[in-house]
Amino acid sequence: MVERTDIKEIKGIGEKTAQLFAKVGVNTVGDLIRYYPKGYDVYEEAVPVSEVEEGKVQTVSGAISGRIQVSGSSRMQITTLQVRDLTGSLKVVWYRMPFLRNTLGKGGTVTLRGRIARKRNGLVMEHPEIFYPADKYEEKLDTLQPVYGLTSGLTNGTVVKAVRQALEHLDLTHETLPDVLRLKYHLAEYNFAIRGIHFPQDKENFYHARERLVFEEFLTFILALRRMRDQNERTANEYVIPSDLRIGTFIEKLPYRLTHAQMKVWKEIEGDMASATVMSRLVQGDVGSGKTVVAVLALLSVALNGMQGALMAPTEVLARQHYASISRMLEEQEIPVKVELLTGSMTAKEKRRAYDRIECGYAKIIIGTHALIQDRVNYDNLALVVTDEQHRFGVKQRETFAQKGGVPHVLVMSATPIPRTLAIILYGDLDISVIDELPANRLPIKNCVVDTGYRNTAYQFMRKQIIEGRQCYIICPMVEESETLEAENVLDYSKNLQEELGKNIVVECLHGRMKQTQKDDIMDRFARNEIQILVSTTVIEVGIDVPNATVMMVENAERFGLAQLHQLRGRVGRGKYQSYCIFMTASKAQETKERLDILNHTNDGFKIASEDLRLRGPGDLFGIRQSGLMNFRLGDIYQDAKILQKANEAADYLIKEENEWLKKIPEYEGTASVII
Repeated sequence: MVERTDIKEIKGIGEKTAQLFAKVGVNTVGDLIRYYPKGYDVYEEAVPVSEVEEGKVQTVSGAISGRIQVSGSSRMQITTLQVRDLTGSLKVVWYRMPFLRNTLGKGGTVTLRGRIARKRNGLVMEHPEIFYPADKYEEKLDTLQPVYGLTSGLTNGTVVKAVRQALEHLDLTHETLPDVLRLKYHLAEYNFAIRGIHFPQDKENFYHARERLVFEEFLTFILALRRMRDQNERTANEYVIPSDLRIGTFIEKLPYRLTHAQMKVWKEIEGDMASATVMSRLVQGDVGSGKTVVAVLALLSVALNGMQGALMAPTEVLARQHYASISRMLEEQEIPVKVELLTGSMTAKEKRRAYDRIECGYAKIIIGTHALIQDRVNYDNLALVVTDEQHRFGVKQRETFAQKGGVPHVLVMSATPIPRTLAIILYGDLDISVIDELPANRLPIKNCVVDTGYRNTAYQFMRKQIIEGRQCYIICPMVEESETLEAENVLDYSKNLQEELGKNIVVECLHGRMKQTQKDDIMDRFARNEIQILVSTTVIEVGIDVPNATVMMVENAERFGLAQLHQLRGRVGRGKYQSYCIFMTASKAQETKERLDILNHTNDGFKIASEDLRLRGPGDLFGIRQSGLMNFRLGDIYQDAKILQKANEAADYLIKEENEWLKKIPEYEGTASVII
């Protein structure tokens, strides 16, 4: 069996199951073995009953106390018992499992593993796994069971079984890294790593496997960037944009003064566009630092020189917001430049008219989504493309535009605070500018880190803000309830919150599994204050500007990296009102308190990112969500900063030595999602 083998060749996978695998991007055996677990179920030592913590999946061992009861209707029967040890008694419930009365009715010691929830009468363990007799738990103690990303109809057991079969029949002896690198950086062999990432024997085994695979992922990514850099440095500037006095006048007439940092970055962009080679520049700036107006200066400069500039936004709602604000700025200053909007949801007639205005050159500034790079769009003389980090503009897009004309300048905007040492590696194909100063009129966000006992107080505070006309965000780590992860989920949370707050306050939920049209509709309604509380996953990191939103509450804050929490916090504090961010955590661990306390004391994203790097250790791989930046399969730039730096060093070595391996290296698989 080879990696290109169709997944249907694996025993037990028929047409129907293959279609389910296809939904999660798995079509071949190679896809399957690179479909890494999203987490692991860790079977740890039992804790005393008196020490169980709300919100955690924990194990207890004790005697069954009293009678086992079955209550409820025939459709939803609830089995209840009390388990007791020397420290106390804990109520345990199962749903739709009445037969347990017979199974467990013999008494004796039992070990149970399940989620601890708070009910009206105290803490309860819900729907736990049963180990009876109790010593059966010893077999699973300290093991890591893989948990995969699933779709409706595809179970974790099905994926586990398929992966086991693939690893059994696939030739994994072929080593993909040069021995010199593997030995220098003490990396595991590929055979060991691919087995260890799916079915680790213990945590140490997992760390070694993961380090090897992350290193290789980063290395191929960095080498792909170096290729792009080489191409960029050789590309002559076909669109020389000389500095224009009208830009200075435009800046003077703005209703606010640009900061020194904004002016410095604008001068760097202006110099690039007038130079002999094509611009490829990243502008890094914290949330609210004023990156958009710098992009507008670049677009206007191109337009005033008779050429075209395009701004690509990640969502239609944001594209429309950019279109409205840029059009308004130009109208206020009576600048006769045509701004065009192009999105996927426009009617065929609207699109045709937009295509015509773009092709003939009448439209000078074009704002849209991915619709900007569709085959039907022909530009007259596109000189500049402004995009954000979610839509890295890579070689393929450049080639697309080159076929339609020349090679445009590229400006990438990033609100992700990445320490400069990492940014130089991650954006190796781009020159880097930093806007490290916030406009003077911004009110600092007030922060607090609280435990779950503060939740009702937080709801009352939100209710008060809503009465004053404001709006709120609530972030949950998951879309729906999981049997293996202890965290709040968007679907249940929004339903329960709506019941709690009543019909006068509109609560809606937003998550990544929704269609883009659904997401755009909800964000649009939130922007118009038709929704007062938006319960969302981290999908709103790339959202729209809602100056009226003043409260951000993050549930299970301990499950996110600090840099990501800072990004989420940036959704509020964008208007004239005082804004607040509430980080809620069920964890009582000292390390968690120390990490989250950093957010309490600073709103400086770059300082937070540096602290995030300092505090994270390998143990944090269990429980903290990855940053999500750049869509690596395994790697996380904050978690794996040291591995990233080693991979960069290795890339230098391979290029310097002109190593034979460079000719064999496959194109980085994630390039489409990471670089573009």
